[in-house]
Amino acid sequence: MTALALQKLAHDREALIKGKPDKYVSAMQDAVYQALADFCRQDGEFAQAVYQGGSFADCMKAVTKGIKNGSISDLDAYRLAVQFYFPGADIRCQMSVNLCASVEQPETATDKSLVLDLFDLM
Repeated sequence: MTALALQKLAHDREALIKGKPDKYVSAMQDAVYQALADFCRQDGEFAQAVYQGGSFADCMKAVTKGIKNGSISDLDAYRLAVQFYFPGADIRCQMSVNLCASVEQPETATDKSLVLDLFDLM
């Protein structure tokens, strides 16, 4: 099912690009597409919802409806896209900072990072 969902997303995205989307969709479509593709790879049930759900163009319309004051955060855009295909679903996002990255060698890097849940800031 994942492969079918990814094919559908790719096909729908190409159709959206050919349709000359507005400036908001143009700015966000690549990142939202990539996030949705990653989510499909992570969860088969979500992939099925994407495959059986609406078009990527309709998804992007739902995402751009969430724009306030001319912008929307990436996290909110991904959340709205996920909820378009799977109402009631949400996303988890984890970012970390590596304070020693500038002095570590790639092959000797260790996980000495701080974890920040971005939703705690909202």
